[in-house]
Amino acid sequence: MSPSSLLAFLAFLALLACSEQGVAPTTSAVAADSADQIIEGMTTTIVADGVRRSLVSADTAFIYQGRQVADMRQIRASFFDVQGNQTSVLTAESGLYQITLGTLEARGNVVVVATDGSNRRLTTEHLIYDRATNQIRSDSAFVYQSPDGVLRGNSFYADPDFRNVVTKQPRGRQRGTGVLLPGQRPPAD
Repeated sequence: MSPSSLLAFLAFLALLACSEQGVAPTTSAVAADSADQIIEGMTTTIVADGVRRSLVSADTAFIYQGRQVADMRQIRASFFDVQGNQTSVLTAESGLYQITLGTLEARGNVVVVATDGSNRRLTTEHLIYDRATNQIRSDSAFVYQSPDGVLRGNSFYADPDFRNVVTKQPRGRQRGTGVLLPGQRPPAD
């Protein structure tokens, strides 16, 4: 048998062996292989200065104790003001919670909805919540919708209840009386 025929025969045997039941390659998650803990149905509270700032839940969390990181899937985070009132809710496909830094980095179909009945909504692919500054920010394109209009931009930072928003390269449309810039006065009636 020639060397090329032998190689073809061996390749055929390898394919045949992989087609048998129980021999097929598996698709196990790398995160699960090296995580110190895997928690299904995880919930944690993020506290700043003794005040609950957010409540984070995930379908699954991979905990890496050495790095102090929780890598979460299908997350939901509720944000609260200093009086303990819920201000907004975030949902995302995945998130990375840096325990020592107090930051939550959400990725994949990130949606933040205000819970005050104002119908304000923010969508992006990447968002970071920083407990120390009590701010959310993103370096990705976003869409912010409210009853007053739609704002789009390439990055932003804001407080979790969307009262103070700063964005780069904003574009959009405004309904009603418009937006007052710092130093402007409302038009006289």
